[in-house]
Amino acid sequence: MTMIFALLYREYRIRITSLVWMFFDLFMPLFYLLMFGIGLDKAFAEGIVIEGTAIRYQTFLLPGVLAMASFGIAINTSYGFFVDRDNGIFYEFLTYPMTRGQFLVGKIVFNCLLALIQSFITVATGVLVLGIPLQWSSLGLLVIATVIGTVGWFFFLSILALRIHRSDLFNTVLNVAYFMLMFASSMFYPLDTMPAWLRTLSHGNPLTWHTDVLRFATIGVGNPERVLIESVAFVVFLLVSFAGAVGTLRTAVVK
Repeated sequence: MTMIFALLYREYRIRITSLVWMFFDLFMPLFYLLMFGIGLDKAFAEGIVIEGTAIRYQTFLLPGVLAMASFGIAINTSYGFFVDRDNGIFYEFLTYPMTRGQFLVGKIVFNCLLALIQSFITVATGVLVLGIPLQWSSLGLLVIATVIGTVGWFFFLSILALRIHRSDLFNTVLNVAYFMLMFASSMFYPLDTMPAWLRTLSHGNPLTWHTDVLRFATIGVGNPERVLIESVAFVVFLLVSFAGAVGTLRTAVVK
């Protein structure tokens, strides 16, 4: 635990030296919610229908923005591997008396706290400014889903960051993958409105699983049985990604 707290403190020190980077992590999701939520809410005047329940578009969009924010924080954290490799501290870390798992967990703990703060800012603004009806009884699930989502995506992206040694190639692969994941998910539109082939892809997309759980936790919309299945699926995704990241740390980084 001492090593984990040491890495947590290091991530904190890195973040406070770049307040612009932290500002984007904390407030960009809010800007997306306000700009797209208010703008597209008028375009969807009749609302979005999910499981027979009609809701305003900005209410539907809130969980998608939260999922996007967790993914964004995971991107920024995983990109730190390139900075550490460039200055040599990465390989020094691997000589310290800690497990590879502790190294990965330590890097993401502070950023999970950051994800919770930005979620609070975004949700509070959505409730107070946009009048989004929050499912107050599910706030505990929202906290868990935010943390698990951020951690899961970090472990997954760490595999790419550790195997790809050029930052420009990493950014290219990441942007293409993110576009495809976002396009084939329930972040910005309900699955029922998608073509059949795209809906099939979306059901197997971890970004859809995370968004659906967040949607159920924030506004109480969704099929509870499907949300439970998606929750379990995302936890499996997290564990597989963690095992893959640990394995990559052991074998690929020295090549």
